[in-house]
Amino acid sequence: MAKALPNPLLFSPNLTLTRAQANDVPSIQSMVNAAYEKYIPRIGKPPAPMTADYPSLLTTHDIFILRTSQSPVGALVLQHDPGSDAIKIENLVVDPSAQGRGYGKVLMRYAEDFARSRGSNALELYTNVKMFENLGLYLKMGFVETARREEDGFERVYFRKELE
Repeated sequence: MAKALPNPLLFSPNLTLTRAQANDVPSIQSMVNAAYEKYIPRIGKPPAPMTADYPSLLTTHDIFILRTSQSPVGALVLQHDPGSDAIKIENLVVDPSAQGRGYGKVLMRYAEDFARSRGSNALELYTNVKMFENLGLYLKMGFVETARREEDGFERVYFRKELE
């Protein structure tokens, strides 16, 4: 089993955040599918996180899984491009059955701490323009919209948050 990562933000003894391993991929894919399937009718196809190759991403990205009492409740996929001053959040997902309990905030705070620990001074992410719930959420979390463009057949809204 993966070693739990130290994080003072994990406020419950039953809550652990670990680096994802190959045996976590089915749980990650299941959470992603459950969380994103509601967007298929809006977008007209599965959102990018649903078709991501998570086994390959384990070798190129930093992927973490959040568990409560050993049950997966969320995942975080981070990427650092050489030459960039930011860590990119490729995906932050909370299982729909666990939403509304602050797990998304825990994952976002961890992304901020991770970025700082790697010498990055910002987080960047994007969402689909048709995932309108996320647009206001990211603004509330301190992100600033930086661009809108079509990429890989998706209409995306790009955000950036400067870290203190």
